[in-house]
Amino acid sequence: MSNALRISGLKPERLELEITESVPLRDDPATRETLQALHGLGVRIALDDFGTGYSSLSYLRGFPFDKIKIDRSFVTDLQTRDECVAIVRAITGLADSLHMDTTAEGVETEEQFEFLATAGCTDIQGDLFSKPVPANAVPALLRRLSGRPVAVLPALAAVTG
Repeated sequence: MSNALRISGLKPERLELEITESVPLRDDPATRETLQALHGLGVRIALDDFGTGYSSLSYLRGFPFDKIKIDRSFVTDLQTRDECVAIVRAITGLADSLHMDTTAEGVETEEQFEFLATAGCTDIQGDLFSKPVPANAVPALLRRLSGRPVAVLPALAAVTG
């Protein structure tokens, strides 16, 4: 991996690998060593779809994750299900305690955005801001989003940083 980064010229901190929680990582020493080596290079590692699998907490203890991605199923029902509110608050609190970032997936409404920003999510992704766009459309997207409230700036920094 270090050769690939060197050849490409990509700074390791610009690369973020997502591991879906439902993928069985088990307590495999080779997997742990590979993730730790990548992390040691500066590559960021995110645990995707957090809360949908069966071993979330053991994953957080055993692997070098930098970010927890909150599954969209919890975000979608924030306005209608109190347990989703509690789960999102618990995840953001846990991530903060473990010095990890959080990304809320599937944000589609201003209400969801406001709640998540207040709850401490460090990054927000979803159709509220934009559907996926090609790389050449990102500058125009950033200009359009630059007028949003300050709470959106961490999400913009993640895109541009």
